[in-house]
Amino acid sequence: MPIEILMPALSPTMEEGTLSKWLVNEGDTVSSGDLLAEIETDKATMEVEAVEEGVIAKILVAGGSEGVKVNAPIAILLEDDEDASALDGYTPGGAKIPAPSAAPAAAPAPAPQAGPQAAAAPQVAPSGERIKASPLAKRLAKDAGIDISTLAGSGPNGRIIKVDIDAAKAAPQAAPQATQAPAAAPVVPTTTEVGMPLGGGADYFTRLGITAGTYDLEPLDGMRRVIAKRLSDSNNNVPDFPLTIDCGLDELLKMRKELNAKAPEGIKISVNDMLIRASALALKQVPAANASFSPDGIARHHHADVAVAVAIEGGLITPIVRHAENKGLSVISAEMKDLASRARDRKLKPQEYQGGTFSISNLGMMGIREFGSIINEPHGMILSVGAGAQRPVVKDGALAIATVMTVTLTCDHRVVDGALGAEWLQVFKRYIEEPITMML
Repeated sequence: MPIEILMPALSPTMEEGTLSKWLVNEGDTVSSGDLLAEIETDKATMEVEAVEEGVIAKILVAGGSEGVKVNAPIAILLEDDEDASALDGYTPGGAKIPAPSAAPAAAPAPAPQAGPQAAAAPQVAPSGERIKASPLAKRLAKDAGIDISTLAGSGPNGRIIKVDIDAAKAAPQAAPQATQAPAAAPVVPTTTEVGMPLGGGADYFTRLGITAGTYDLEPLDGMRRVIAKRLSDSNNNVPDFPLTIDCGLDELLKMRKELNAKAPEGIKISVNDMLIRASALALKQVPAANASFSPDGIARHHHADVAVAVAIEGGLITPIVRHAENKGLSVISAEMKDLASRARDRKLKPQEYQGGTFSISNLGMMGIREFGSIINEPHGMILSVGAGAQRPVVKDGALAIATVMTVTLTCDHRVVDGALGAEWLQVFKRYIEEPITMML
């Protein structure tokens, strides 16, 4: 029976993607693990592997196609013992349209007698439908003496695969049940359209008094749709509040210069690397602030997984430095450089930008003095970092010049209240103004 290759969901937020290009052609034979195509998600471009063996009979979605829905059929795979005639009357989506028959319907035939002729007939389920099983699963079942019609498949569309045979071998043998119904194919969940409730594109702007033809309407790509939805949800659902504080940078800049002068070739510590470490150590020192809200309770995280906003073409992404509290500045620097580079090339793996416990967004390099960020759920806080600049300050009752950086901590009030957020900021400020303490 033809096997549908479906558009995979490569991240929890993905509802559609771009099929960038095929790595196989119609007529090619593929095995489990072979690369089939490159899929561009809302955040990255990833390669998709085959999970079944067979021949690519038909490519349904051409390379370069955008807006392909998750779970939509993108190609048809035939088993080794099937030919193109298996596609007669077949429509993608799991529906099999029977080919017209010239002969009238006959009365049900009596049960076949055991014998060589019966053994040669195709395997069928009790309902009369052909059993969905991979060639490897059929061979393994035959060798093990397992009645494949009694098994429930865990593969695509209820297809029986190798793991189902292995499970049947390991399970205690039970008496066969003649009346057992065939396993139903698993229901593939449908997806809903992601987008802002703007409605109607050009009609929307017309209702607001903007004349059609006075602007160009650029369709939302997958990344911008996800950004719009996630941040709208956060802005609507999270009761957040900002806390702002100034931090002196002179000692930190001095230590950074000394470290880079002594660092091995290829290592260059940035101010952002030091902010990551200071944030992680502050989360470790104030563990109550390293938390996330859920309807079932507050998650108290064991480690400081710091996500850092990186601007890429068409949006932004937040690669994560995991267990940052346990990493030195040189390790953080090398890891962040690699993550940022692959983020801009859209080569990050989902586990490298999903999750995390805390966020940093730094616009200081663009001259922004002070700003506030929207919380990136499930994080309980996000730190917005402004530019460090020389400002007049009062020291010991006298006017002086110092390099000062303004930071704003946006807190989810459900897990971090004002006093707790202020406590965290005080610890963070101490690490920035006395950076030698980050080495302890």
